[in-house]
Amino acid sequence: MKYLIVGPSWVGDMVMAQTLFIALKKQHPQTTIDVLAPAWSLPIIERMPEVRRGIEMPVGHGALELRVRYRLGESLRQEGYTHAITLPNSFKSALVPYWAKVGQRIGWRGEMRYGLLNDLRKLDKSRYPLMVARFVALAYPDGAALPEPLPIPALMVNDQTVNDARGRYNLNTDRPILALCPGAEFGPSKQWPADYYAEVAKSMLQQGWQVWLFGSVKDQPVTTQIKDALPALEHCHNLAGTTSLADAIDLLSLAAAVVSNDSGLMHIAAALSRPLVAVYGSTSAGHTPPMNPNSVTLSLQLDCSPCFKRECPLGHMNCMKQLLPEQILAALKQLGINLSTLETSVTPEPSKALDIAGSDAH
Repeated sequence: MKYLIVGPSWVGDMVMAQTLFIALKKQHPQTTIDVLAPAWSLPIIERMPEVRRGIEMPVGHGALELRVRYRLGESLRQEGYTHAITLPNSFKSALVPYWAKVGQRIGWRGEMRYGLLNDLRKLDKSRYPLMVARFVALAYPDGAALPEPLPIPALMVNDQTVNDARGRYNLNTDRPILALCPGAEFGPSKQWPADYYAEVAKSMLQQGWQVWLFGSVKDQPVTTQIKDALPALEHCHNLAGTTSLADAIDLLSLAAAVVSNDSGLMHIAAALSRPLVAVYGSTSAGHTPPMNPNSVTLSLQLDCSPCFKRECPLGHMNCMKQLLPEQILAALKQLGINLSTLETSVTPEPSKALDIAGSDAH
């Protein structure tokens, strides 16, 4: 079997797509998997041992460019793919496998893709509430039972590239590393307040930790705000907008703990099996939780959340503002991280989703 996978256009979704690749390999270990994806995502794909190669999609997100898509599909015919799985739900995402003349073309119905997909499935969201379940289901015949537990993403890093990245940014591991990921590409409704991140960072710095701030160029204002609020600047490194995605992945692998909004970097940290506290407000951990076993997801479960809006429709952001720094520090302790002695337990507790008024393990 030889699979062409049309990958997602978001960082977190691409990380979660690894569950599909794992499921395919478990069924057929000799299967070849190539992933057609945006250029930015190739460093993620390169760290997935199940994938033979990533193929750059030359068309930007949202662009149609039928001629470019046709030529790409035509060029892929020589690969002789037996199967294609299209993960995005758009009409245009199914064009390349069709023009590549892949025999079996699988995907959810999405934008009415009759003809383009010949194994077209209707998604039952109640049966598959988790996005990873929706991905994994496409590795099996329609309606088949899924494996339990579901596969979890597991990115692989190379010691040499990790050390090279550390050297490029003049970083050391003399102190345990708290990685903070305060940005969110989706919008401000997913962002825990910068001053709260700063309070967590201050507490950890006082206990002898160092802080690394991650994010894109767009996140530089918030990471700069956090760093400017800290007293021990020599132990805080603002990496937002300065690292490549490949370097960010490699550097995150060194973190002794990660605190993050619901974002692509959160899913990367989870796939690196870093002890992780993930903060949810406008979105739901019931759909896209971190899948690693040493994570805690925090959510206040207010009546107005999750709203899934880019900006708070009520203007108060209570789902984030009422979730206090002390609760994040408590969650870090729950993960087995001893904040006062700089030691971490070797056997972290299972992943939990916490309703602050109670608790609800997922």
